[in-house]
Amino acid sequence: MSEGVRIIPLKGVRGMIADAMVKSLATAAQLTHHGSADASPLMAEKARLEEAGTKASVEDLLMLAVIRALKTHPDGNGRVEGKEVRLSDSIDLSVAIALPGNLLVAPAIFGAGDMDVSDLRAARQDLAARAKANKLSVREMTGGTFTVSNLGLTRVEHFTPIINAPQICILGIGKLTDRAVRAEDGGIELRPHVGLSLTFDHRAIDGAPAGDLLTSICTEIEGMGG
Repeated sequence: MSEGVRIIPLKGVRGMIADAMVKSLATAAQLTHHGSADASPLMAEKARLEEAGTKASVEDLLMLAVIRALKTHPDGNGRVEGKEVRLSDSIDLSVAIALPGNLLVAPAIFGAGDMDVSDLRAARQDLAARAKANKLSVREMTGGTFTVSNLGLTRVEHFTPIINAPQICILGIGKLTDRAVRAEDGGIELRPHVGLSLTFDHRAIDGAPAGDLLTSICTEIEGMGG
């Protein structure tokens, strides 16, 4: 063995994550649609909420947009178990959380479809705190129906997230980037856009309805606060 090589065994939690990722790719027909949305309305809604005394991050508002889109496109909310596609009436939103030691968990916010942005924020923060303290339940770790994975604090604009099996879909959130767009007066202005990547299991949902779901998420973002 050459000197200077650091060996990290794929065992314990890291090994479980590795096995889950490989199993997901091996068992699901995964395809990713990429898109982007004008985040100006979202940022304006964030500022409006803060003025009213309600704290909400970009991720919190994006979670809200996803939930609203899933209510009109429920075919993306569920799981593939065996030879069955099981769609869920409840939106139990899993949130990917990075932990020290290059670890990743995605516990679920149960009943997220009935929550406002303040409730979502509180639930997300609670999951993050308990994840770091290793106090998540098995049900929270395995019971979600849709996952969001946020890399918005990095330089990543689009990526190909791996499905949190056996769920049908996962949405990857990229960084905000300014883009030149046509202004109402005919000129050019810069507006922030967020990159979105929807990976879906083609066994459960086809490309067109998955595209409709991603479009609906973008529409919810661009109509926020309206």
